[in-house]
Amino acid sequence: MSLDIVRAGALDGVPHGFFGLLDCGLGSATDQAVVAANRRRAADAILTGAPLASVHQIHSPTAVVVRSAVPDEERPRADALVTDVPQLLLGVVTADCAPVLLADRDAGVIAAAHAGWRGALAGVTDQAIAAMITLGARPERIAAAVGPCIARTSYEVDEAFAERVLADDAGNERFLSQGQRGSPHFDLEAYVVARLAAAGVRRIEAAGLDTYALEERYFSYRRATHRGEPDYGRQISLIGLA
Repeated sequence: MSLDIVRAGALDGVPHGFFGLLDCGLGSATDQAVVAANRRRAADAILTGAPLASVHQIHSPTAVVVRSAVPDEERPRADALVTDVPQLLLGVVTADCAPVLLADRDAGVIAAAHAGWRGALAGVTDQAIAAMITLGARPERIAAAVGPCIARTSYEVDEAFAERVLADDAGNERFLSQGQRGSPHFDLEAYVVARLAAAGVRRIEAAGLDTYALEERYFSYRRATHRGEPDYGRQISLIGLA
């Protein structure tokens, strides 16, 4: 079976990819031997034989600098990882949250971030960029790509959610709209793009692919929840330095 990989023009020349229906979630109900094989297959599609570093994702703003891959049980609890080490892949898994891949080609510094609404509002992309700067990156040189995530049309929220978003910044009203049923909808992708731009990133590309609606291509936590399914897969997004 061929792999569904989305690549971003903003990251041309940097090995990377946003994967589709290939369950790479270490916490999913899929046989973990299959998950391990899927992760290796995805990694080899980006940088053959490169070790894969990841984190135990907790919907936080925390970013960590990594120098090597560690056993799964030793992964740091964080939602973004940064490195300047060649031939090391960075990976995050998502199922509606926004995967964000970043690179400063001149400095040889890359990052991968998992931006759900909690982490996005708390500043996970800001912390990823700050960690990149410690390794010599400069915001104006960073290119960023936001991968497939839940789209505004599919992301119905309640009034309490909307109030929390507005309490964080009244300007966030532009990321909220009224859906057909009268409930608020949140534009996670646009919010993440705006946070990146506010941090000084000048080249940003968004995939514009809705994980909820594109059932034939992506896993979706919300879709699985709406259907009462007991579990859901997680797609992986990878970036490395050749």
